[in-house]
Amino acid sequence: MQRMSREEAKKRIEHLRSEIRRHNYLYYVLNKPEISDAEYDRLMEELRHLEEMFPDLITPDSPTQRVGAPPAKEFKKVRHVRPMLSLDTAKREEVIAFDRRVKKELGVDSVDYVVEPKLDGLSVELVYENGRYVRGATRGDGVEGEDITENIRTIKAVPLVLRHGREVPDMLVVRGEVIMNIRDFEEFNKELLERGEEPLANPRNAAAGALRRLDPKETAERPL
Repeated sequence: MQRMSREEAKKRIEHLRSEIRRHNYLYYVLNKPEISDAEYDRLMEELRHLEEMFPDLITPDSPTQRVGAPPAKEFKKVRHVRPMLSLDTAKREEVIAFDRRVKKELGVDSVDYVVEPKLDGLSVELVYENGRYVRGATRGDGVEGEDITENIRTIKAVPLVLRHGREVPDMLVVRGEVIMNIRDFEEFNKELLERGEEPLANPRNAAAGALRRLDPKETAERPL
């Protein structure tokens, strides 16, 4: 690669980061990749090379920085922006009563609901400031959780920078479940057995255990 000026490198780095984020979104969110794995790897390799040449241009949200934090001695406690409550099970009668209350409050005869399956993993809270990922935490007791910012950073399906072209609030809090798909779980267990290691019990434990590793590099090895 021909030696670039700092300004040229900065522009190229910004372009590469933007392209890599776009391809991550296409691959991990839309499941519609536009380039091959080899082409993606070439983009990442060029970005790494330029950042090595100009280390002062490295930023925490660069795609190259998903794995890089040193192992932690322990997880710090962080307070949630608002209490992070857990889901309750409901009996048929309770659901009917809830539906009645909703229709009464809205003054309508019928209501459409969106129903989703509850995927079993580890509940987390992600915090974005000015469109950039700054913190990740477990649910904990609902008021405080464990700071797993660096471990969450290793999950490629989690954007470190929110997509441009959309209005983003100064602070955005996202809550959800980190999971390991059954197919990925089976493949990962197969790899463990081939290495002579103990297989994991189930996908839920696999996901939860991965996020509670003190070394983010170990988290990055698991397909979350």
